[in-house]
Amino acid sequence: MTSEEVKDNVLKALDEIRPFLQSDGGDISLLAIEEDDTLVKVQLKGACVGCSVNQMTLKSGVEMTIKKYVPKIEQVINIDA
Repeated sequence: MTSEEVKDNVLKALDEIRPFLQSDGGDISLLAIEEDDTLVKVQLKGACVGCSVNQMTLKSGVEMTIKKYVPKIEQVINIDA
C-alpha cells in the first residue's frame, strides 16, 4: 500500500467515524501520517476537546476503525490545538 493509499484509507476511516463525533458536537481532522505510515496524528475538535472520555473514544473508536482500513497503523494520537 502506497503512502497515498494509506492516506486515502485513513480519510475513509475518519469519514466513517465523523458522524458519531458530530452527533455529540465534536469533529476530527487528520494532521499527519508519520513513521513509515504507522503513526496517525489527529486533532479532536469541538465538544471532543474537553470530553472526559475522548481518550477512550480515540483508542476504541478512532484507532480501531483506522486499523480496520489500514492494518499497518500502529498508533493514533490526538494533538491538542
